[in-house]
Amino acid sequence: MSLLDRVPALAPFNIRSFRFQWPSDLLASWAFEMEGVILGWFVLVSTGSVLALALFGSLQFLGTLVSPLFGMAGDRLGNRRLLCLMRGTYLVIAACLAALFLAGLATPAAVFGLATVMGLVRPSDITMRNLLIGETMPADYLMRAMGVSRTTADSARVVGALTGAGLVAALGSGPAYVAVCAFYAASLALTFRVGLQRVRVVADAPASPLRALREGFAYVWSIPETRALMLLAFLVNLAAYPLVGSLLAYVARNVYGLDQTGLGWLLASFSGGALAGSIAVSTHGAGIRPARTMLTCALGWFAINLVFSWIQSPGWGAFALFCAGFVQSFCQIPMAVLLLRGTEPAFRGRVMGVRMLAVYGLPLGLLLAGPLIERLGFAVVASLLSVTGLVFTAAIAWTWRTRLWHPGADANAR
Repeated sequence: MSLLDRVPALAPFNIRSFRFQWPSDLLASWAFEMEGVILGWFVLVSTGSVLALALFGSLQFLGTLVSPLFGMAGDRLGNRRLLCLMRGTYLVIAACLAALFLAGLATPAAVFGLATVMGLVRPSDITMRNLLIGETMPADYLMRAMGVSRTTADSARVVGALTGAGLVAALGSGPAYVAVCAFYAASLALTFRVGLQRVRVVADAPASPLRALREGFAYVWSIPETRALMLLAFLVNLAAYPLVGSLLAYVARNVYGLDQTGLGWLLASFSGGALAGSIAVSTHGAGIRPARTMLTCALGWFAINLVFSWIQSPGWGAFALFCAGFVQSFCQIPMAVLLLRGTEPAFRGRVMGVRMLAVYGLPLGLLLAGPLIERLGFAVVASLLSVTGLVFTAAIAWTWRTRLWHPGADANAR
């Protein structure tokens, strides 16, 4: 028996496509996180405004508004081809930013402009990854494959955050961005080797993109479980992710008095917990009840965020972030599996595109929190977001209790 057969978490690597997709996703995720640290710190230091930082963070998710179009394009053009085009775009934009930093011409306006272009494309990257896994992976490998796939983003938030902060501190933004370009180039090269789907489903193409979008939204609305999943996805993006995303730069500088290296450690703490959670799902996820686990861990995530809101010590703050990262993996991975497992293949791209619209809750949360933090302080605003998340998660669990909470529900099938 081979090592891939003996270790459950490695079983998805029996699929040739996944052996290329996992490292390509890993390198892209590392580049994303390095970029986020480099540009976020640049914006905060050059403008001195938490509102500007929140606006910059929200631009990274501008593309969530058009994510259903990416899902539809994947259905028509092929998900691998579309992902290659997207990652080529990342490389071009990163090269432009590297040139600006190396020439000493980088300004907040230029960074905001290029970030806007990147923000139109990058949010759909995770959609394309999940769709490729859904196409190439046998059903009995799906939960483990999604857990292993999440390690790319989670480990990147550890390695990428620390590497980005360290390179900027040691070499400056220009050389650090050269490394970002190298990661994007390697990711693109590997993406070309990702295999076609195991079973290709050819659906009749809708008469127009508008009709395709209407069909995707109608399909989501017609399934109660999917509606609940979309609402929960929007909620965690609105009320949970802002506290562990762009606003951590404000916490590091204004609450804990840390520099960019300290910010890297805070980001790495959350991501280290998420990585541990993803590994746990990849090894033991086949035995969990997906919907129950998702709801329970969403409540736990908001509760930990509420505690984090009032912590004044960076050490305890890092520990709280680690715990939050761990439980969020047990919320987000089952959610993705339920969407892939419960969607007809012909609608999978459009449904996952609609799912990405829920990510727009994150920029909305950032834009809401930024001005309020300047008036009320971080602790109060973060507490309000966390309590909101707790109340509405409980409401979702109660409203759809027969479909999401009952042990015999399809959503809880192991």
